Order: sequence, then structure tokens, then C-alpha cells
Amino acid sequence: MRVAVIGASGYSGAELTALLLAHPAVDELHLVSRTYAGQPLAAVLPHLRQPLARVAKPWAQDLHFEALSPEAVASQSDCVFCATPAGAARPLARAAWEAGIRLVDLGADFRLHDATLYPKFYSFAHDEQTLPLLSVAVYGLSEWYRAAIEVARLVANPGCYPTATLLSTLPLARAGLLGEGTVSVVGLSGVSGAGATPAAGYHFPEMTENTRPYNVLRHRHTPEMEQELSQVAGHPVAVAFVPQLVPMSRGILTTSFLPLARSATTAELLSIYRETYQDSPFIRVLGEEYLPQTKAVQGSNYCDLTVRATADGRQAVAWAALDNLRKGAAGQAVQNMNLMFGLPETTGLEAVPLWP
Repeated sequence: MRVAVIGASGYSGAELTALLLAHPAVDELHLVSRTYAGQPLAAVLPHLRQPLARVAKPWAQDLHFEALSPEAVASQSDCVFCATPAGAARPLARAAWEAGIRLVDLGADFRLHDATLYPKFYSFAHDEQTLPLLSVAVYGLSEWYRAAIEVARLVANPGCYPTATLLSTLPLARAGLLGEGTVSVVGLSGVSGAGATPAAGYHFPEMTENTRPYNVLRHRHTPEMEQELSQVAGHPVAVAFVPQLVPMSRGILTTSFLPLARSATTAELLSIYRETYQDSPFIRVLGEEYLPQTKAVQGSNYCDLTVRATADGRQAVAWAALDNLRKGAAGQAVQNMNLMFGLPETTGLEAVPLWP
């Protein structure tokens, strides 16, 4: 496979690059960066200096960042990843579609089915050239939409917060257990989720020994959660989302409070989760004796989750932990690429979590 990564110098792009260098099915890799075009890979991403892949892939020894040309990227690739800011993937997706190749967008450009939501939550609107792509884009939550992803040409990789939230709440929605009322979600995230571009409030003196909420009840990932929960539940679902930054580099932990349509026990809820994910190699459903933690999934494509029923059985509390740069971004993107090209979905993603 010939693969290109647009935005390869960012945090998600760098994670993608590392995964693709070691991926057994990748025979050619193009790394695109507006900022670092012409510079060698090691000068920008020193952790990828002399990758072990050079033994089997001689071309990996001399990788340089390339300038952006949507048409050139499309002509020399079988699969394109866009790890770009919101709105930037639209012309790239159009070029890929016209060239008949496949594209996975790690950004938000094609996640929402309702085009009217983009000006409200993002700084762009779809035009007549990219609006038709919304109807063919497949939401890339790997464990829930495998069949559609396998035949897709355009996959919208979910956001990191929605990936954790949806993986831990959709089983109840599909089982018909999600009752009327608002689903409340608290999400804790490492600072790498804000991206590699420096910004006020993310500098070390302000983040260390500090935790703070941001974009409360208006975060751009909220409509994504509502869209998928409503679709699976079969009725409108409102989400009250409170994201919070914590002083760590990577990791996400979500806690979701869900009203139940009928009384249920923890054992019954856990049984539903285990049945839902019995064929999902990257989902680890924890029992009653454990709760998810970010350290246990760091550097891996795993998502640890569990659920508890309240004493009266009328409300559920669900947790999920994942690495925002792996399962929440690059890892899930590669998982989707594997599905799109008929490979085992675990290919190139077998790394165990880092500990401690």
C-alpha cells in the first residue's frame, strides 16, 4: 500500500507516522507538512530517527516532509490520512474522491451528518463541492460500524472524547435501556489533545499542578455524541458535556451518567457490555472489581471501560479510558484503514500499554 499523511508533523500525524512505519502492509509513505516541507523526518520528530523499519523498508531511511499538493498526493497514494485542522480536509477529500482512492479524516470535516451544525461548532461551512461527501462519509467508530467501514472510501475518524464516551454508552442505547433525560458526561484529557500549536493556557507553568474545565456545555464534540447516541437509541438524546484539562501529556477518562428506561443491576449491565464487545480485540470490559485508568492504556489502541448501576437501579454510570493519540486518533485511524483494505483490524496495532 502507498500511504500519505497530511499534517504529519502534528501530534496525531506523528503518531500515525510511527504506526505506519512499522505497519507490514505499508510499502510507501509520504509525509506532508506545510511548515516543515523539505526537512528530514528526524529533524522534526527525533523519536523516529533511524526507525527499525529501515531493515525491511529501505525507503524509510531517507524520509523527508513534502509540500502539500492534493492532486499529487491523490495520484501517488492508495490511502490518505488527514491530520489537519477543522476545515482543511475538505479539498483533500474531494481530490481523493475524484481520484478513486480512500481517505481517513482525523479531523471534524465529515463527522457530522447535519451540515448546518458546522458553522455553529466549527469555523467553516461545506460548499456545493464537498456537501455531497457528507452523505457518503462513514463515521469511523470501528467497533460499531465495521461493515460500512470495510466498503467506505471516505471515513470520518471520531473525536477523542466521543470515542471514549460512545464506546462506553452505546451498548445501553442499543439495548433499549437509555431512558428519557439528559446524558451527562465529564471528560478528563491530557494536554496533547489541544494539538501541537502553542497557545495561551497550555504552557507548562499554567498547566502543571492545575486542573480546569473548558468549553463547558458548548464543546464541539457534543453534537457528535448526540448524533450517534440518538441514532442508536432511536430517539433524540441530549448530552451535557463538561471537558476538563489535567496536567498529563496524553490520556482521556470519561464518566457518563445515564438515565435508564427501567431498573437494572450492575451485573445485568456488565453482561450487555461483554456481549457487545466479545469480538472487539481492543475493548477491555472491566468487571466489578476494577475501574478504568489512563495509565493502563497509555501508548496502546486499547479502550478500558466498565459500568455500574446506582442503588435504585434507575441510573447507570459508565467509564472509559483511552490514549487520546492512539485509540482516540491515530490508532483508530489505522484500525479503520485495516478494515477498509481487508486486513485484520489489529494489524500494526498490537503494542501493549506502557507501564508505569
